Amino acid sequence: MDASVDAFDRRFTLRALLGPSQQLRLSAALEALLGPRFAMEDDMGEVLLCGQALDAQACTVPIEHEFEVMGHLRAACALPQVQAAVVFIQILMETAARERMTSELHLQTTQDNYHELVKKHSELEQSEARYRELSAQLEDRVTEQVGVIEKSQRQLFQSERMASVGHLAAGMAHEINNPIGFIQSNLVTAQDYVGNLARLGEVVKAAGCASVSRAWQDADMDFVVEDFNALLDESLSGARRIARIVADLKSFSSVDAVGEVTDDINESLRVVVRLAQTQIGQHAVVDLDLAPCPPIQCDKGKLGQVFLSLIQNADHAVAEGGRITVRSSVDNGWIRVDVADNGCGISPENLAHVFDPFYTTKTVGHGTGLGLTVTRDIVMAHGGRIELASELEKGTTVTVWLPPSPK
Repeated sequence: MDASVDAFDRRFTLRALLGPSQQLRLSAALEALLGPRFAMEDDMGEVLLCGQALDAQACTVPIEHEFEVMGHLRAACALPQVQAAVVFIQILMETAARERMTSELHLQTTQDNYHELVKKHSELEQSEARYRELSAQLEDRVTEQVGVIEKSQRQLFQSERMASVGHLAAGMAHEINNPIGFIQSNLVTAQDYVGNLARLGEVVKAAGCASVSRAWQDADMDFVVEDFNALLDESLSGARRIARIVADLKSFSSVDAVGEVTDDINESLRVVVRLAQTQIGQHAVVDLDLAPCPPIQCDKGKLGQVFLSLIQNADHAVAEGGRITVRSSVDNGWIRVDVADNGCGISPENLAHVFDPFYTTKTVGHGTGLGLTVTRDIVMAHGGRIELASELEKGTTVTVWLPPSPK
């Protein structure tokens, strides 16, 4: 069987997906979320993470990956807290599994390409004497290979885009679960309050004023009325939050809106930043500095992918607590969008190659080397250009220039 197929069919363990460094950080995060009394075990019952001792009343929630139970999380706190922590762990496992498979596939592809190049090199050495007479034929073959490479780049771009959308969908699901949870909990509590009101109504019909007063006090109706309004306000806030997330995701994924004229590119930037924030979390602070811009005729979905990719690259470059600034302005009639970070920067020797296809400064499994290449191609397709300035240990600024829509 092909090695790449084996890589995707491999069954991972909880210990393999959450390595020692991740376990150390995860232990601190779980202690902050659940308190000191928790434990995480694998499917064989081996304890991987453990805080203080637990009693028999601790809540236990299974940890699943690809429909298989990989272990359990136990904690001496409320069940919803443990379930939320398990969702967080499962997202970490999915990311780790994806990175491991990508790394192995990348390594296997590199080895296959190396062996293929060695074989072709040997053949070229043997046929060196025939180079002159075959020059015309080789030129035709080069043209054909360029076409194949361009087709492969387009296919890889689509694959990368689908992977990005899938990762976003996972983040959205995690983000939506929280407001849905407290909405449902509040509505159940509200139903109990309505029951109290119904029982009080029966007492009003059957008793005198003194009984009504005692019943009102016994049911703590002053608190019920006050808290009922607060619950409804919180539920309404959660519903609005869900609506905003869904609207942002729908706006970002509008890949069919080719040639659409948007009145304000700043709204697209706000949507992208909100979506990116679900992935970045507390790792970095994203600042928006937006100035009024003229309308632009563009493919909103692809342009949104450009800005999202630039923000993700900036997040990868900054340390914990780093700062990313997204700025829009108008310069000599052109729309200018800057994505700046205070991260590690890019060395001068690497800066000259950042737009080359398949070139990446990331570690194996963390990049295809097509992000900035595809970003540049999309910007150029809109009649614009992209520039990059960087300084080691000070940060990087990527500037996107776009022409406004013709009047």
